[in-house]
Amino acid sequence: MNEPHIIPPRPRDRLFAVLAVVLAVLLLPVAFVRNPGRARELACDWALGIRFPAEDLTGLTDGARAAFTAARAGALWRHGQLIGLTSGYRDPLVQQRLFDQEVRRVGSLAAARMLVLPPAESRHVKGTALDVRPYEGARWLEEHGARYDLYRIYDNEWWHFEYHPDADLPPTTQEIRNAPQAR
Repeated sequence: MNEPHIIPPRPRDRLFAVLAVVLAVLLLPVAFVRNPGRARELACDWALGIRFPAEDLTGLTDGARAAFTAARAGALWRHGQLIGLTSGYRDPLVQQRLFDQEVRRVGSLAAARMLVLPPAESRHVKGTALDVRPYEGARWLEEHGARYDLYRIYDNEWWHFEYHPDADLPPTTQEIRNAPQAR
């Protein structure tokens, strides 16, 4: 696997992580009053909502939303690791626009499909794909995500995870490249 291009953590990133954990701890009593069974997840959501204000979980399937919420609560409470969402559900027209832009950028359908899929094939359109940040959060999710039915799918996208209950995983890009070609 190629080493991904990432932005190295800055000192302020660690400060933001510490502040998010402290804020979650402070919010925990309020979350407990609101919903005792989900207090940790609620406090985590509130704290990370301040850290990642542009997040939008709308459109994710109930299962994908619950898995992501549980996973990032686990990451925060067990390891002090933040996981933010940069992209989840995408409208089919948005996905088509992204695919068309990538085709224009790289000059071929096959090359474009290495980074963006057409709407009929995209798990973002189905509401079960998650693009996460930062890189350290994605690494945590790669290591621990299976317990939440969240899996990194593509070798070339460290940020892309999909919700697959029952582990009905499609082949990865690497597996597709290494498979014997049909003639």
